Amino acid sequence: MSTHDLYAQPAKESVWRVPATGAARFNWDYDSGRDRLLALYQKGKDKQWDGATRIDWDLEVDPYDPLGTPDEAMSLYGTRHWDRLTDKDKGELRRHYASWQFSQFLHGEQGAMVCAARIVESVPDMDAKFYSATQVMDEARHAEIYARFLHEKIGTLYPINDNLQSLLGDTLRDSRWDMPYLGMQVLIEGLALAAFGMIRDTTDKPLPQQILAYVMQDEARHVAFGRMALRDYYRQLTDAELREREEFVIEGCYLMRDRLRGVEVLENFGIPKKEAEALTEQSKFLHLFRKLLFSRIVPCVKDIGLWGERLQKAYLDMGVFDLGDSNLDLLMTQDEEIAEALDRERFAAEERERVAEVAEAIAEGEAAS
Repeated sequence: MSTHDLYAQPAKESVWRVPATGAARFNWDYDSGRDRLLALYQKGKDKQWDGATRIDWDLEVDPYDPLGTPDEAMSLYGTRHWDRLTDKDKGELRRHYASWQFSQFLHGEQGAMVCAARIVESVPDMDAKFYSATQVMDEARHAEIYARFLHEKIGTLYPINDNLQSLLGDTLRDSRWDMPYLGMQVLIEGLALAAFGMIRDTTDKPLPQQILAYVMQDEARHVAFGRMALRDYYRQLTDAELREREEFVIEGCYLMRDRLRGVEVLENFGIPKKEAEALTEQSKFLHLFRKLLFSRIVPCVKDIGLWGERLQKAYLDMGVFDLGDSNLDLLMTQDEEIAEALDRERFAAEERERVAEVAEAIAEGEAAS
């Protein structure tokens, strides 16, 4: 079945065309490279995996409660609309919220794949080209996995959110080679990591937990890549050039904050857009969700050297300024450890099954003799 047949709302266009800008850069120096970045490239090669085999797709998913979302987390909870919903309606609402969230993850991963390919083309350093080539494969795998989850387990999708599409377009249309790093590796990837982590740590459903944990293991490397490359480059820029990039970050962060409403879901349930926007703004859960979603972006922006007065004021306005002191390295280490722990648990379970099968075969042989 075509994905377009599964969209809860019609997609505005079948194929989105973004005019290419900037120059493709070749580098004939194959010997030199930054040790840290080459080490990350080696890690990117070592950590490749197959989503068809590492993830247990036989796990059942209830499409009407795919994430175990509590009532309190839904924007309609506590409103007159909630009181009118039947249990069946509430299940359908959970299904659509999960579909909306994972659809935006899917579209973001395709955007990350295109941006990583753009980095391969435009970045001047060969070590960065090497690493970003591994990231293209990572992002393709993530898009494949999210698409499969939506198609096979939930059965409905949502088109790309306007604000996410706007940020992707701004990132890809900019001719400066560092902007795909800043827009994708820092802003979109940083926000996605926080969203993935919140669901991974709160869901009791094993399949989405597996998917998110394994994707986050890759994304931790991607954010580290952006930090390394941009930290080195931004030390060389003038104050005026740094301010230009800070303005891009400010605009992008407001866009991303406004993206996280899920208004499209409420519209599908017959609530007018203006009322849906007001309801989402009143949600206490959404306010907490928004703040936590910037937990990866703010310390990363500060780390790469974008921390001017105007940017700090914007983060104060958003209520996320204090996140600048978060330990980003610790968060990334935890992301990798959680995925590795899931692997150990799965391998141990498979080993127990094999031991039990051998013991059963021996017992049957002894009984027959």
